[in-house]
Amino acid sequence: MRPQTFTLACHPATPAHRVEVVTGRLTPEADWVRLRWRIDGAQDLVVPPFAGKGRADNLWQRTCFELFVADPDGEAYAEFNLSPSERWAAYDFTARREGMTERPAPREPVCTMRVGETMAIFDAAIPRAALPPMPWRCGISAVIEEEGGHKSYWALTHAGEAPDFHDPACFTLAVAAPQAA
Repeated sequence: MRPQTFTLACHPATPAHRVEVVTGRLTPEADWVRLRWRIDGAQDLVVPPFAGKGRADNLWQRTCFELFVADPDGEAYAEFNLSPSERWAAYDFTARREGMTERPAPREPVCTMRVGETMAIFDAAIPRAALPPMPWRCGISAVIEEEGGHKSYWALTHAGEAPDFHDPACFTLAVAAPQAA
């Protein structure tokens, strides 16, 4: 399967201070789905400290990267929160912000953050066994915290006056099921 690239838009109600653009790619593989977010203008980026692998709630309150995966024809979706601290969370929803339950994951996602002078790269690999079956409508997003506690909210698209990554209108990246050989 081929990688798909994306560019996230900053919600106009939460402009970034120094971050200029967030881009990336999603690469489905046989056993993993790999994601990369690149943040340009990351001079003031606040990176959560290393906390070790494991589940944790409320990761979105700091710099955090998110993947939403929905069936193209249904309301249900899965949400994955991935932190530079190496903590992660996975939830299932029956509809927009309804019926939330913890999503099982047979293996933990792998998260790696690299920060340079003016850019940062966050890589994540999610086990395919933790994800719903393809095809998908995906929402890809990021909460970016900069010095002073300032947060900006980035997504493929924004549909409302306030940022809401759970809005199905934000799930605009189509990922096809693999073709049989």
